[in-house]
Amino acid sequence: MFGPQKNWQIGDRTFNGNRSFVKLKHFFLVLPISIITLYGCGDSPSNEVSNEAIYEAPPEIVKEYGYVLDDYEVERDTVQPGDSFGKILFDAKVDYATIQQITDSVADVFDTRRIQVGKPFVLLKTKDTTEAAQVFIYEKNREDYVVVDFQDSISAAAKKRPTTLYEREVSGVINDNLSNTFDDLGVSVNLAYKMADIYAWTIDFYKLNPGDRFKVIYEERFVNDSIPAGLGKIKACLFEHKGREIYAFRFEHDSLPGGHDYYDEKGENLRRAFLKGPLQYNRISSYYNLKRRIKYYGYKVRPHKGTDYAGAIGTPILATADGTVTKSERRGGNGNYVKIRHNSTYETQYLHMQKRKVKVGDFVRQGEVIGTIGMTGNTGGPHVCYRFWKNGRQVDPFKQDLPASEPMASELIPIYDSIKAPLHSQLEAIPFVSEADQDDLSLEEEAPIQ
Repeated sequence: MFGPQKNWQIGDRTFNGNRSFVKLKHFFLVLPISIITLYGCGDSPSNEVSNEAIYEAPPEIVKEYGYVLDDYEVERDTVQPGDSFGKILFDAKVDYATIQQITDSVADVFDTRRIQVGKPFVLLKTKDTTEAAQVFIYEKNREDYVVVDFQDSISAAAKKRPTTLYEREVSGVINDNLSNTFDDLGVSVNLAYKMADIYAWTIDFYKLNPGDRFKVIYEERFVNDSIPAGLGKIKACLFEHKGREIYAFRFEHDSLPGGHDYYDEKGENLRRAFLKGPLQYNRISSYYNLKRRIKYYGYKVRPHKGTDYAGAIGTPILATADGTVTKSERRGGNGNYVKIRHNSTYETQYLHMQKRKVKVGDFVRQGEVIGTIGMTGNTGGPHVCYRFWKNGRQVDPFKQDLPASEPMASELIPIYDSIKAPLHSQLEAIPFVSEADQDDLSLEEEAPIQ
């Protein structure tokens, strides 16, 4: 109740923690009674000044990352362009041999080659004249950090700051694009990306209209109840696109693939058997076209039996449906590619990869990363050529009547309805931002989730 216990000295007596607080209360309660008793006997107060002890509270011990900071010279900085783990330590008076020993010793916990420009780090140095570094702390993000300690022996530990999970609510109206709308609301754009994942089969987030609007109930983690540390799950949302309301409610159950999925008001799965495209945020640079002229071939007519999705080199490529990998190789104009058999009817193929992350025989789930965008094979720029096979023939995926996901099992419907009902009521109670006070777009503080 009164915080950490501390010891302090009064005369030759040592008081400790809350017990000393009780004793001091008793001391001050008794003193006025003693004075009244003395006056009652006809004595006047003495003119002598008693020797009173001057109490000085002990200095507060500041601990961070598990270390008492007063024991060290503390240097806080961020990784600069041209910095490396070795350079930072060498500048902090650690010799090259020790740096190499540290790097080798901590490799299983911390890959020192992957420190990133702009990330904060802390050096704890000796307080003597050498000021040599003894501890290196690297902040991966606001929640995760790595401690490399080389004082007596070398050790490394990946740690997390304790966080509190809060439930939040937000609503908004699209003016130009989703990213700017979330910036205006002061909400992480990562929430928009999560919503795009949920509605990937029903809404094209590259073709939103001004006036489209949304409401979301979601979770967010905070360090020290004030520093945002990342988003949790979206519990429910409503997106109104072209006047059509599309609800999404998160439903968790052990029988579901991945343990959870999102369903609409009627309990129908928002997921389809196939994703609309193989990237998280799909931008088509070239459609399926049997009469396309290709620059690489001198603008001669060459059928293009795939759909090209542009993206930066290294962008993750996703399996568009569950299936088994039948090809994972590099060949000719295809470059690095992966082919997946989904069932007896459908197969998909992903060309020009930088890296392949699956091998033949692997079973992959929809949305699983199977490779990254590259420029291998015949290509004029970084992209993935997505090819769709039906009954052994390459077809245009946008002209196929693709199957829906399996419906919810009948025995789960009552459980789902009991979870959906309060979330639906909560969504209905959230005003759209255009209906709220335009002068205050701040989020309401919510109680932490226990």
